[in-house]
Amino acid sequence: MKVLRVITSMNPKSGGPCQGIRNVNPFIKQLGTEVEVVCLDDAEEEYTTKDDFIIHKIGKGKTSYQYQPLLYDWLIKNALGYDVVMVHGLWQHYNLMVYKAINTLKKSYKKAPKVIIMPHGMLDPYFQTAADRKWKALRNELVWFFIEKKCINQADAIFYTCQEELQLAATTFEGYNPKKAINVSYGIQAPPVRKPEFSTAFYKKCPGLLQKEYWLFLSRIHEKKGVDLLIQAYNQLSINNPALPELVIAGPNESAYAQEMIKMAANNPKIHFSGMLQGDEKWGAFYNCQAYLLPSHQENFGIAIVEALACEKAVLITDKVNIYREIEDGGGGFVSADTFNGVLGVLKKWEALSKNEKTEMGKNAFLLYQKYFDVKSTAQRLNQVLKSLI
Repeated sequence: MKVLRVITSMNPKSGGPCQGIRNVNPFIKQLGTEVEVVCLDDAEEEYTTKDDFIIHKIGKGKTSYQYQPLLYDWLIKNALGYDVVMVHGLWQHYNLMVYKAINTLKKSYKKAPKVIIMPHGMLDPYFQTAADRKWKALRNELVWFFIEKKCINQADAIFYTCQEELQLAATTFEGYNPKKAINVSYGIQAPPVRKPEFSTAFYKKCPGLLQKEYWLFLSRIHEKKGVDLLIQAYNQLSINNPALPELVIAGPNESAYAQEMIKMAANNPKIHFSGMLQGDEKWGAFYNCQAYLLPSHQENFGIAIVEALACEKAVLITDKVNIYREIEDGGGGFVSADTFNGVLGVLKKWEALSKNEKTEMGKNAFLLYQKYFDVKSTAQRLNQVLKSLI
């Protein structure tokens, strides 16, 4: 079986979906499935990763819609060489190009590839109801009516990463009627065994944290991640509490929002912005932290959350993270509302635990990872579902 994945970018800075592809590929390859990727990166763009699968770089798309008509021509020439075309994400021009190209091929060939769309949370009602997204929500309504609805409903299947995402997706837009909606789950590779080099790399990046306990936020620094709530709650908790662990906010800090957050935290010397952490730096951050925090307003899955679980770290998240039920039921962390009081409350709750209780919750976190999110199991599930569709 040969699968083509279609995605905006494979640059690691672009976030979770491209990392998800990298996580599962070695294991699905062992099952006899070959995966290639076509993306809208420039041909000369280099990544910080070394990939053992083919990535076709078509060239940057124009505007936020990622308009790139060259993809259609590429698909017409190459798509028949694949059994399945998997589209990652919505609201981008490439979804329409896949729809048109495959329909064109079906007119001339009996066996065109199956089309699967993986929304990665982009059908979550949050994006249509958030107060700061009124214009984007209106744009989505129009794009849904004219384009995405037919792409979704005519695809051979829609894949979701967890049951919560699958259920929420059905509530967002009128006319949602996919042929098949399947929870294929999502997993990550087991983290590398802890090594001294990880700590060395992390503390080289953040020397002020040596010998100090800290809480870790590691994700994109974006409005939907609730970074402002975290800083506000942490500042409140810091008052008259010198023993409070430090707070590390790790992620690319070039955006205007990230700079705004840096200013918000400027008066608190216990808050550290490390920039993006990768490789040994990232694993050093996970292994040495006391707990992982992600007070998101919307999180489809959260690869970094699962990476923390795999490193035996409790996670403090909100009920807007779609895997919160698994974490809450398994005792691998605490869950709050995505409000200032909710985040403050969950930080206080964690801080009130004894050292032994925190350690025990970390052990629960690892068991959760093994039960739900181990990539070997999820790769087998994905492979089985793909084979059932072709």
